[in-house]
Amino acid sequence: MYRKQLAPRLDWQRIVEDQGLDFHTIDGDLYWDESAYYEFTTRQIDTLEAATNDLHAMSIEAVQHVLDDDRLDEFQIPAALHEWVRASWDRDDPSLFGRFDLVYDGIRPPQMLEYNADTPTSLFEAGAIQWFWLQDVNRHADQFNSIHERLVETWSELRQTLRGPIHFASVEDHDEDFGNVRYLQDTAEQAGWMTKYVAIEQIAFDAGTNRFIDEARSPINTLFKLYPWEWMVREEFGSHLPLTTTRWIEPPWKMLLSNKSLLVVLWELFPDSPYLLPAAYEPLGPSYVRKPCLSREGSNVTIFRDGRQIDGTTGPYADGPVVFQQYRELPEFSGNFPVIGSWIVGGEACGIGIREDRSRITHNMSRFVPHLFR
Repeated sequence: MYRKQLAPRLDWQRIVEDQGLDFHTIDGDLYWDESAYYEFTTRQIDTLEAATNDLHAMSIEAVQHVLDDDRLDEFQIPAALHEWVRASWDRDDPSLFGRFDLVYDGIRPPQMLEYNADTPTSLFEAGAIQWFWLQDVNRHADQFNSIHERLVETWSELRQTLRGPIHFASVEDHDEDFGNVRYLQDTAEQAGWMTKYVAIEQIAFDAGTNRFIDEARSPINTLFKLYPWEWMVREEFGSHLPLTTTRWIEPPWKMLLSNKSLLVVLWELFPDSPYLLPAAYEPLGPSYVRKPCLSREGSNVTIFRDGRQIDGTTGPYADGPVVFQQYRELPEFSGNFPVIGSWIVGGEACGIGIREDRSRITHNMSRFVPHLFR
């Protein structure tokens, strides 16, 4: 595994903007960074693919365990919604995608840092933009990236279980979220779905019909929402969620995979897995990472090495429950610390995207850097 320098393409900003990546620069700092790339071997890619598939299978088994042992309170799910979540799992509500964040140096086995199973982003960059980059800079190399094809295929499969049109929703005036949602909307249209975009703020609940509706008061049969479940269930209409016939992507049972309590359950169930780091509700040793169970974008994460804090972030999640995960150093390349986002689409590993930072904690401003393998 190498990090290699490369001259950016001439007029690269216009190129990626024409491809739909309007947020290549955020607040004056690069987000899409093609001045470098990561290079892997075929063996390393095979290792990442196998690890991702195993982690997903273990995560699905963990959901069943949590439900069987009635541990939903441990995941901060309101008691009034427990049966609704169970029903979602029992009827096998379909899931589209998720992203494992992995630490990997190309030598030791990749290990799971967390599972972004509800509202993962950087999909557009991973599935499309870095593929276009590869066609321009090195057509003879390959890339672990069948994300786009798997999305279209999975949307086609979902025609058997979901009713259209599909509404796609994100927070108003958020370029990155909109870019990811628009990309997903495009892949659904390629699979033959009728789609419509609606801002989260424009969605309402019609108590007369027990249906969610858009700004035109059209019923929402199926909704893809880039909006966290832990926020949805605490909205004013949260108590109405079990009453509605709206189907959700991601489904309610994914609340159990997007909560970092999953790390504790996985370690309880699979302590011999080479892909897991020890995790508990208290420190297991002097070197650990303290993470809120419900947090996003690297907020309120603290790293301790040999009992001493070496890095940390602030944010809005300081008061909630936390988990402690054994600390494993990220590989360092000239002061850059990469985290590999390994994508699951339709239940299968299908590609990676890499975020890197000068900090050991990846956050929403961390750079996306493309990859290839030979």
